[in-house]
Amino acid sequence: MAKAGLLLCGGEGSRFHGKVNKLIHPLDGSVMVAVSLGAMLGAEFQFNIVVDGAVDVSSYLTPRVLHVNNPSWSEGIATSLNCGIDVARDLGLESVIVGLGDQPGISSGSWKAVSESHERPIAVATYHGKRRNPVRLDSSIWDMLPRSGDEGARALFRAYPDLVEEVDCDGNPRDIDTLEDLIKWNSF
Repeated sequence: MAKAGLLLCGGEGSRFHGKVNKLIHPLDGSVMVAVSLGAMLGAEFQFNIVVDGAVDVSSYLTPRVLHVNNPSWSEGIATSLNCGIDVARDLGLESVIVGLGDQPGISSGSWKAVSESHERPIAVATYHGKRRNPVRLDSSIWDMLPRSGDEGARALFRAYPDLVEEVDCDGNPRDIDTLEDLIKWNSF
């Protein structure tokens, strides 16, 4: 059965006070969403899905990407997650590997390592013992995910810890949420 990389880019980025939305802010010779997308594409999934909402990122996507717009993005990240999962259901996929567009330091290797773990229905990347993205969600638990709000798979981590396996990963899992975060990122 096939799986998909799922990059969530639906939020407004209200804490980022730059001149443009953080996802289309210049970063590493490109824009943030393109850097994050490049890592996901490097994992070579059968399908790649990007969900946007507050800002249209379609012009930064390649033909290998299924673009989904989430009209309910303001109701929280769970709505973007479910938009992507709805596409995965329609494609008959076994799992999605989920990451965020504002985490450009996640490596293709991390996406791939989480994808290849199969001990439990949920796999989460860990960096120095801390859980971060990406997260693999098997189709068997999709109906258990929240439909709205600012929490996705973390709700299942707490409610069903026995369903979760941790996968040691490398890379930089930091989110870029503020202009200050971006300045720090560019200073490394």
